[in-house]
Amino acid sequence: MRKLFERVFLNEKFIFAIILLNAAVIFAEESDVESVVLNIIDIVCTFIFIIEMIVKHIHLGFRGYWKSGWNRLDGILVILSLPSVASLFFPHTGIDLSILMIFRLLRVLRFFRVMHFFPNFTQIIKNFKLAMKQSYAILLAFFVIIVIFGLVNCALFKEIAPDYFSTPLDSIYAVFQLFTVEGWYEIPNTIAEATSPTIGSLVKFYFCLLLILGGIVGMSFINSIFVDAMVSDNNDDVKEKLEELERKIDQLLEEKKELQK
Repeated sequence: MRKLFERVFLNEKFIFAIILLNAAVIFAEESDVESVVLNIIDIVCTFIFIIEMIVKHIHLGFRGYWKSGWNRLDGILVILSLPSVASLFFPHTGIDLSILMIFRLLRVLRFFRVMHFFPNFTQIIKNFKLAMKQSYAILLAFFVIIVIFGLVNCALFKEIAPDYFSTPLDSIYAVFQLFTVEGWYEIPNTIAEATSPTIGSLVKFYFCLLLILGGIVGMSFINSIFVDAMVSDNNDDVKEKLEELERKIDQLLEEKKELQK
C-alpha cells in the first residue's frame, strides 16, 4: 500500500494535472459559477494535496521535506487550507473560522509550482540570483536617483501639480512612472498648462531630459547589466567548450606533425 501511495502521490505528472484542475476550478469559482460539482472537485484536490504532503513526509522525513523550497510552499499552503476542510466536518462547533477561511484564497500560489516543470527552471533561478547579486548596487543607485529627483520635483512642483507631487511619496512615484515611460507626457503638460509659456517650455525640456537619462539610458543600462548577468553562466559554458575545442585541434595538429615525421 505504501509503494502504491508513493507511486501515485510522488508522480509529478499526476500532481501537475491536479494543480491544473484546481486552477480551472478556482477560475470558475472566481467567475461566480456556483456548482456543487466544483465544490466537490475543489475539496478532492485539497485532500490530494494533504495526502501528498503526508506521503512526502514519510518518504523524505520531516527535515528532508521542509528542506526543499517547493515543499515548504506546498506545506504552508496545505496548512492554511486546513480550516476550510475542518469547517466541512465540524460546521456547528461554535468556533468562528471565517477569518482563517480567507487564507484559503492563498492556494492560488500553488500554481507557482507549475514553473517547476519548465525545462531548465532551476538553472534560470540560479542565474536570476546571480544577476541580482551582481546588479543590486546598480539597482540601489537607480532607486536613490529616483528618490532624489522625487524630492526635488516635490519642492519645485508641489503647488503647481499637486496630483503628482503633493507629497514626497507621490513625487517619487511620479518620477518612477516617468522613468518607465508610462504616460510621462501628461506630467509636464499638466505643469505647462498651469504656468506661463516660457516656464512651460523649460519644464517640458527638463522632463524630456529626465526621460532620456532615466527612462531610456538608465533603464537600458540596468537591463543590459541584468541580462548580461543572467546569461553569464551560458557564456562560461560556451567559453569552456571553445577552449576544449582548441585543445582538441592543437592535439590533432601535433599528431599530424608526428605522422609527417
